[in-house]
Amino acid sequence: MNPAQLRRVTAESFAHYRQGLAQLLFETVHDGASVGFMADLDMAQAYGWCDGLRVDVAAGTLLLWVVVENENVLASAQLSLCQKPNGLNRAEVQKLMVLPAARGRGLGRQLMEAVEQAAVKLKRGLLHLDTEAGSTAEAFYSALAYHRVGELPDYCATPDGRYRPTAIYFKTLGQPT
Repeated sequence: MNPAQLRRVTAESFAHYRQGLAQLLFETVHDGASVGFMADLDMAQAYGWCDGLRVDVAAGTLLLWVVVENENVLASAQLSLCQKPNGLNRAEVQKLMVLPAARGRGLGRQLMEAVEQAAVKLKRGLLHLDTEAGSTAEAFYSALAYHRVGELPDYCATPDGRYRPTAIYFKTLGQPT
């Protein structure tokens, strides 16, 4: 068996990972994760989401990583680069997803390290993210030295339609120059 490998997805390599990214989104949502989609998500919608990602990756506004094993996508994370002239020091961590069967292997931590390293290289010294309040993800982000700012009540719905609060986190990586 090949060990899991971290890879940065580019506009040129995107097509290779499209199916795996769609499957990752589908399984993550159907496992109950609140990542912007409802339980009626089908593969056509998942592929549509992937096509939007490709556009953002090609434009350079979104960085995308996957962890693959035997060419199967096990996990993914995104870094959305703020494009506002007064916000070029910040970026948003988005859609950290790990297949349910691949959890507990350190893949999320591996992805977050890649996200943070890229942010430093791009002089993005402030990262922020949101996650469902009360979820296991909160302990994960806290262990990575992200600071909880607070939460927004009833911010988004879980795939089954229950509105839940969202916790907001940030981490400073150093002073931009």
